[in-house]
Formats: sequence, structure tokens, C-alpha cells
Amino acid sequence: MAYSTPSSGGWYWRIMDYAGELVEESRERFPTIGEAVAQGAKRLGQMNLAAAGPMNAGLSRIPRAPRF
Repeated sequence: MAYSTPSSGGWYWRIMDYAGELVEESRERFPTIGEAVAQGAKRLGQMNLAAAGPMNAGLSRIPRAPRF
């Protein structure tokens, strides 16, 4: 997601989890919402690669059965 405040004069990105909790947010200010979203998406990709690690690299694509 991207956000801006009247006092900041720019845009920032935020990465949230599925529960709506803040995971990470940019310190850098971007001149447009498009640039903020693009950089946030890039960072999310880096986080996903790091979380997968070499042992789990392909497991994120395997569908899991629902838990009851």
C-alpha cells in the first residue's frame, strides 16, 4: 500500500500482513504514488525470496489443504 500525509509532501510504501499488521514501511519519500508502489513491490519480492530460503524455494507454489 502507499500513503501520503499533508506535511510530508511525498509518498511512502507500507507492507502489511493479512491481519492488517505493519510489517515494514519505507523511510524514503517518493514523488509519486506509482514510484512508492513500485519500490514497495520490489521490497516485498526481496522479503519473499529471503523468507523462502534455499531449502523452501519451491514450496510456496504448492497448494496446501485447508485446516479445519
